[in-house]
Amino acid sequence: MNKLYLRSSIIALTIGMTAGTSTFAQETNEQPLHDHGHDVDVVFATTSPHKKSRFDILQGSNILSDDKLQESLEATIGETLSNLPGVSSTAFGQGASRPIIRGLGGDRIRVLINGIGSIDASSTSPDHAVAGDPLTAERIEILRGASTLLYGNNAVGGVVNIIDNRIPFYVPENGVSGRARLSVDSVSNDRSGGGAVDFAVTDNFVVHVDGYFRRTDDFSIPGYAESARQRALEEAEHEEEEGEEHEEEEQFGSVENSDVDNKGGTFGAGWIGENFNFGMSFNINDSDYGVPAHGHEHGEEEEEEEGEEHDEEEEIVRINLDQKRFDLKGDIQQDFLVFEEARLRFGYADYKHIELEGDEVGTTFTNKGWEGRLEFVQQQVGKLHGTVGVQIRDRDFSAIGEEAFVAPNDTFQWGVFALEEIEIEPITFEFGGRFDRQTTENKALNIKRSYNSLSFSGGAAIHPTENDLIGISLSRSERAPTPEELFSNGPHLATNAFEVGDINLDTEKAISAELTLKRNLGRFSGSVNVYHTWYKDFIFQDESGTEVDGLNLLQFRAQDATFYGAEAEMAYTLIDNESYAVILSASGDVIHARFANNGGVIPRIPAASGSAGIEYQSNNFDVGTNVRYVAGRTTTAPGVLPTDGFTTVDASVTWRPFGTERDLNVRFQALNLTNAERRQHASFLKDLVPLPGRNFRLSVNYGF
Repeated sequence: MNKLYLRSSIIALTIGMTAGTSTFAQETNEQPLHDHGHDVDVVFATTSPHKKSRFDILQGSNILSDDKLQESLEATIGETLSNLPGVSSTAFGQGASRPIIRGLGGDRIRVLINGIGSIDASSTSPDHAVAGDPLTAERIEILRGASTLLYGNNAVGGVVNIIDNRIPFYVPENGVSGRARLSVDSVSNDRSGGGAVDFAVTDNFVVHVDGYFRRTDDFSIPGYAESARQRALEEAEHEEEEGEEHEEEEQFGSVENSDVDNKGGTFGAGWIGENFNFGMSFNINDSDYGVPAHGHEHGEEEEEEEGEEHDEEEEIVRINLDQKRFDLKGDIQQDFLVFEEARLRFGYADYKHIELEGDEVGTTFTNKGWEGRLEFVQQQVGKLHGTVGVQIRDRDFSAIGEEAFVAPNDTFQWGVFALEEIEIEPITFEFGGRFDRQTTENKALNIKRSYNSLSFSGGAAIHPTENDLIGISLSRSERAPTPEELFSNGPHLATNAFEVGDINLDTEKAISAELTLKRNLGRFSGSVNVYHTWYKDFIFQDESGTEVDGLNLLQFRAQDATFYGAEAEMAYTLIDNESYAVILSASGDVIHARFANNGGVIPRIPAASGSAGIEYQSNNFDVGTNVRYVAGRTTTAPGVLPTDGFTTVDASVTWRPFGTERDLNVRFQALNLTNAERRQHASFLKDLVPLPGRNFRLSVNYGF
């Protein structure tokens, strides 16, 4: 296939491996990839220290980079990734949305910035944003399924790694390189932009500067903010209470208090030597966003008691977020003892966000934390190659105010791990283990809980031909409870709940099996992942149906559960000649999650979805369209309303005025062309706030 035309597709994303465009260009020159005879199109940094191609990864994975990343960019990391197979989002408006992978979210999904945790409060509550914006990302790597061995017992559901090259690790080819993006849209009057520049001060010393901004108004929706089921339920409740029809003004056509004002920037510097790389960066992130439908039920109750004016004040809640972050990164490529390379990663962040109720400060959340990793890559001995390492994390968290549903706490975690590979062609065996120690202290009650966790994994990648892979992997993992699961005891208006933890929770244990089939042959590339996970003492929020102070009572409990599902994706080049190419693509996923012994369905599991697209690619123009279907959820957990399915149609046109001579493109996208009402079943807000309606977006992207 002509590589000028097939720049990227859903299943095979090509990264230009030149010194001026790829973050990992410097690193990948030092040791060969495990390519098993097939073309290596993607270096996957997150899955293994051994720098595999995506083709050889045993678990489900994706990389968004270049054109595909620019096409997918949304205001939050959750919405940016939500169309990938096996990935959904918490969908909490334009200001806050985290990814959900294979039905798991919160603390079970690790969101990383260049391999180190985001060090914020986003896993604490769905209305808390990830401290960062996809606008400055060079690429985003996604691992679906347990990734506990490298990233800790909190990564049992998957990993999202946002890579932005804030610490330079290559010297720009012409002494300077950069990229920039400007974008506007119609659904929220979004005005956003971001850019980054790397320039060489000397032959070895490189400075990096980046920044971004995003401003939006309230976003538009196809109809009522509340779903038809929610409106009918509220009407029935009011009729039962008052004996007459209830009338109130409902949001229609747009979602109030959903605007966003984000900005941030980074300064970094790196020394790039022949066998030694070292660098550091400082980042500032400032965000101000509205929390739509915050305090919905609570506000109605207060209106009856204190009047309409108080209700307005309750519902208009904004979050003002500020994070200052320092990162350090170093590599030494030198033989010593039985090792050939040492890698250091460290991040420290001072995070704070204030929840404003009108002009009053409601609750203040702070999180001062740091995380460090030290890895030693072993010299290859015969067919054996491996890595050992240590990871340490500390988190000092507090919430002060009327929505302080969890007491101030400090969590310290350390872990050691080892990953090994044995290549006996045509089979590569992988195995590893990890031990973690976590101590969490409730400062208010002077209660400490400590946990030891053991995780193991093993797998085999079989290559019947150089273009095919059959992968089998098994893992046994443990996850220690979070402070929120242990110590919560208070109102949490974001989820309209009064949350209660359980200090007697034990570790959550899981046994997972996954089968992977991949083919990359000629015009066709595709993969299928089938997985099954058995949980012992799966920790969840049980909705008892009772209320505390007008809020639903959510109690953290543990119960055995089973998750199973599948993901598939493919791309086929229908036409390939000297002037253009036409590519067909498709993907889909399905997941089932139930408690053991007929205990019912697990709350808020994403519905099955599928998509199909066609794209015309040439030097100057790309034209594509995609149809996506998300099924409904009719069988739900107690207290959760069913969710209707929806179908969306998207289209895009990309123009490159200078062809391949210069990296400049203008892209026009028409998203959700039919203006379908879309609600994510996994979202706590699904019946109060839908996803945005029809959207026309214009963006300009430039690189040099």
